[in-house]
Amino acid sequence: MLFLILSILCSVIVGIIFKISRKYNANPSQIISFNYVAAIALCYFTFSPDLNALDNNAPIEIYTAVGILLPIVFLFLALSIKFMGIAKTDAAQRLSLFIPILAAWLLFNEAFNTYKVIGVLVGFAALLFILRKPSDNQENKWIYPAIVLFGFGVVDILFKKIALYTVVPYTTSLFFVFLIAFAVSIIIVVYKLLTNKEKLETKNIPFGILVGIFNFCNILFYLKAHKAFAENPSTVFAGMNMGVIVLGTIVGAYFFKEKLSKINIFGLFLALIAIVFIFLSQLQ
Repeated sequence: MLFLILSILCSVIVGIIFKISRKYNANPSQIISFNYVAAIALCYFTFSPDLNALDNNAPIEIYTAVGILLPIVFLFLALSIKFMGIAKTDAAQRLSLFIPILAAWLLFNEAFNTYKVIGVLVGFAALLFILRKPSDNQENKWIYPAIVLFGFGVVDILFKKIALYTVVPYTTSLFFVFLIAFAVSIIIVVYKLLTNKEKLETKNIPFGILVGIFNFCNILFYLKAHKAFAENPSTVFAGMNMGVIVLGTIVGAYFFKEKLSKINIFGLFLALIAIVFIFLSQLQ
């Protein structure tokens, strides 16, 4: 249970770091780039990945797709936190679990039981309530959490495909994906330096390193939690998603004074119910 709690904390702390970085006018794209420097270093020294294990049959095209998507979705995550807050962004990120569920149904003809159908329907209703703007808020950038939801959902599908290729250790695949993501993030930073006349600032380095550390620890503790609950992975699945939504809401409301209407709070409550039904569907 300790690993699960630590994974939840690390996930929410990533959002907190992005929120705090706004006060210093830090650059999200540069933070994301430095984040991968830390993640790559930690992955190398923790898992000792062997790139020689990558053979001709390795899903390089999937690695590349994930490596391209990750920094882009991460950038929208930062924008979503900026405009919509931690609570709504964390909820959108966690509700992204419905994308692979729908893909399994529509693309792979996976059978749906009653619990899963109810969970998906409640999840979509939750999303509508969560992203609804308060009446006094004229600037509702709902597109950012929507992209976060869809983006992380697609990334989750691709990571599941990577996990199916067991010849290469999952941690080696993860290291290779981080390398590609870092290269893509560098391209984004250079593009912005040249076109938007942005400056490379050292204040983005500590924020990036912190994001990388907690992002990596989130993955590490999540993997350890799955090993600890090897006979009941649904416990980790439900606990992680519910924990992040609850903690993200508390942090956003009490520490950053994020405004949540009664409709938004109802949506967050529905999100928890949806995750419970998805959890129950895994037990069938």
